[in-house]
Amino acid sequence: QVRVVESGGGLVQTGGSLRLSCTVSGGTFERYVMAWFRQAPGKGREFVARIDWETNNTWYDNSVKGRFIISRDNALNTVYLQMNQLSPEDTAVYSCGGNFRTESTFYGDYMFRGKGTQVTVSS
Repeated sequence: QVRVVESGGGLVQTGGSLRLSCTVSGGTFERYVMAWFRQAPGKGREFVARIDWETNNTWYDNSVKGRFIISRDNALNTVYLQMNQLSPEDTAVYSCGGNFRTESTFYGDYMFRGKGTQVTVSS
């Protein structure tokens, strides 16, 4: 059984940084496309970033491009999200998901999903 666990969330001031981690166990992590999503209070879940399993190519939503960096360490079965220049608009629960060979930005298309970690940015 595949298990996905996010960590690294917390409270940070505007302009600060956080690094989120997402660790996958029980599956073949090195073959998963991994993605980060977020859901702000009262809003739907939205795509943040994605990293390919084979090429390590990355994609970002325009709202985070230039500020966030997604990366992965296959030896540790972990994908990271480095978040810089944070603003209150980044406040959300951040979740990660994994699947084989997908280019989807839809959370429901990711077979393996975690429960998320809370990120709060104070003004």
